[in-house]
Amino acid sequence: MDSPPDKPYTDAFPPPERVELVPIGVVRSPYKERYGTPRQATVTTGVLGETAQQATIELFRDRVPVEAVRDLDGFGHIWVIAFLHLNQRWRPTVVPTRGPKVRRGVLATRAPHRPNQLGLSAVRLVGVEGHVLKVEGIDLLDGTPVLDIKPYVPYADAFPDTPAGWVDALEGEPDGPDRPTRPRGRRGDGSEA
Repeated sequence: MDSPPDKPYTDAFPPPERVELVPIGVVRSPYKERYGTPRQATVTTGVLGETAQQATIELFRDRVPVEAVRDLDGFGHIWVIAFLHLNQRWRPTVVPTRGPKVRRGVLATRAPHRPNQLGLSAVRLVGVEGHVLKVEGIDLLDGTPVLDIKPYVPYADAFPDTPAGWVDALEGEPDGPDRPTRPRGRRGDGSEA
């Protein structure tokens, strides 16, 4: 039996030059400023309370019907795709808060100063109450717009033995404390591995 002919769908649709996204919700977090906020959702050394904090994600009722969160409460963690609205400009290189003071390409870090201001956080899902998702271990500031939510699925999302580039060369635990810094205002380029 012959296989069906190739269909060049992608040839008929060139990539868009612009993409418009609309927030589906907002983070309600105890973190009101960058300093004291975890650099990763799982890192709590040197942050508010020295432990994972609870927060909520309030989904907008006019954009997300309650049926959209059906069955989400069975997952232990979710991915939160957020718009880092307070970062007004990006940098091609940053100095991570861990390890030696070496400039790294921003795309080789998890720095918030990114070309499209997108953030990705894996947080523990504590509960779902209608349009409110209760989460723990968030690394996002209060008022951060949420663009999407996806369930964390271990068989597809966890690669514990994969190389982590320059992060593998850091001394100590990857979730250890950051290099001491002092607040430099909004122009500082504090970033994260």
